[in-house]
Amino acid sequence: MTHQRQVILEELRQVHTHPSADEVYDMVRKRIPRISLGTVYRNLEILSETGAIQKLESCGSPKRFDGNPDDHYHIRCIACDRLVDAPADIHLDVERELSETTRFKVVGYKLEFLGFCPQCLEISNPA
Repeated sequence: MTHQRQVILEELRQVHTHPSADEVYDMVRKRIPRISLGTVYRNLEILSETGAIQKLESCGSPKRFDGNPDDHYHIRCIACDRLVDAPADIHLDVERELSETTRFKVVGYKLEFLGFCPQCLEISNPA
């Protein structure tokens, strides 16, 4: 683990906002001013490939990164693109059901719910 990669990982694990690579770059530059955007991109890819972080990809949205490498659900606002973790106590038994139905050995998943965040609902439905 290089120093640059360690700093990127530390910064990403301190936030729960699922930042883009550009946002991670801005965060890391406060600690390593001379780091390049390309270095941040490469290290985010390496960290996601090794399972240290999650890379969240959605059609039409920039890649986001999650410092929590454990399988969990996300909710994306289709109006403002806000992305948050679903509450930890919500659990669907999708893996078991898929394994039984398809006979695949499921080793992970990426599940994202879509909807409107409270702020966008408030804007579209003012009291």
